[in-house]
Amino acid sequence: MANYQYCEATNWGKGFITHGNAQKLEISGFPGNVWKVNANNQDANRWISGVAGVHKTLVEAQAIVDAETTSAKSAWDSDNVEGESAEDKNRRIGTRPENITLTE
Repeated sequence: MANYQYCEATNWGKGFITHGNAQKLEISGFPGNVWKVNANNQDANRWISGVAGVHKTLVEAQAIVDAETTSAKSAWDSDNVEGESAEDKNRRIGTRPENITLTE
């Protein structure tokens, strides 16, 4: 049985994840407004409903994260300054985004 469930929900800022939510749940955010929360948990289901989250399967959530990561990699790859070393680029804009693998 899966330990986590996924949803897609837009973070509106303060109050999206309350202190109470953080105490009761394991909530992790990923690119593409994908959120991982506890599975088989009434509090998690209430949180998803309260943030107007749309349930996603692991495969659907992974596809969203992959698309966002690919886009971020492409943007990073094309953001070049002539004569800039790789080390300088990493200092300027950070390291190249890495693949993210979601788990159940």
